[in-house]
Amino acid sequence: MVFKRLLGSLGVGGPTVDTVIDPGAARPGGALTGQVHLKGGDADFDIEHITLELVARVEAEHGEGESEGVVAFERFTVGGGFRLGADQQHSIPFTVTLPWETPITELYGQGLGIVLGVRTELAVAGAKDKGDLDQLNIAPLPAQEAILEALGQLGFGFKSADLEYGRIGGTGQQLPFYQEIELTPAPQYAHQVNEIEVTFLANPGGIEVVLEADKRGGFFSGGHDTLTRFTVGHHDSRDWNTEVDGWIRQLVERRVSHGAYGHGDPYAGHGHGDHHHHDDHRRSGPGMGTAVAAGAAGLAVGVVGGMVAAEVVDEVGDFFEGDEEDEG
Repeated sequence: MVFKRLLGSLGVGGPTVDTVIDPGAARPGGALTGQVHLKGGDADFDIEHITLELVARVEAEHGEGESEGVVAFERFTVGGGFRLGADQQHSIPFTVTLPWETPITELYGQGLGIVLGVRTELAVAGAKDKGDLDQLNIAPLPAQEAILEALGQLGFGFKSADLEYGRIGGTGQQLPFYQEIELTPAPQYAHQVNEIEVTFLANPGGIEVVLEADKRGGFFSGGHDTLTRFTVGHHDSRDWNTEVDGWIRQLVERRVSHGAYGHGDPYAGHGHGDHHHHDDHRRSGPGMGTAVAAGAAGLAVGVVGGMVAAEVVDEVGDFFEGDEEDEG
């Protein structure tokens, strides 16, 4: 157990904190459980509140450029209102419910390069200190996993994943950012599209699945983006390979360009919609360059060359280590 000393506004000799998230990946809309361990400092301290803050590293477009920043997207107060004696140890168990749109960070245990964290904020006698930051691992919901699995079975390969700041018009999006999972095209579609992007917007009733294709240009026309959207229930039982292949065929056969989409009725016929628009959004590059090979059993069966996407591991580690250095 590694306690993080709060050296900022609380000063040397203040209490220390260590937040431990229970093992295993959580899921969007599900419970996140763990314990906050406190150890008293050189004197007694009145603990006003202990707050957990969910944070994500998000990309933002600025004209022709792009930047990255940390966005807090949920806060939970899990304790407070007690006195922590000098050198006293005290643990507070917590169970909080994650937002439905919490991005997924792994598929079958393979990291996707998405950086999420849980930051612990301790308020003591009017001063606040964010003294602990822990990595948050999120596995897909069953329907999300089934759709990604079907894409892998159809021959699509994982290219990268990132979080984009902004909102998708006409959807029920709640968070200030959304996740894009970029896929290399299956062989049967490689002559029509450069890549496919998948966005999941989950809610208590189901999942909006937004698909976007970067279509190749023809002899007399340039390339352009096309989009379509579908809704599924959390417990739908379908022939997912056939269903998803139908979605892709509908997407690649569309002739409407990215800029032609408006903000009309988002669900045209049987709950499936065509009208979709990324507000203030441009196509980005391959994020952190994750390279995960697609195999017969799905998108994340193996990793290229047996490596575990070292550049992703390094960047995830740098994010947490750098943040903790900033704190202290």
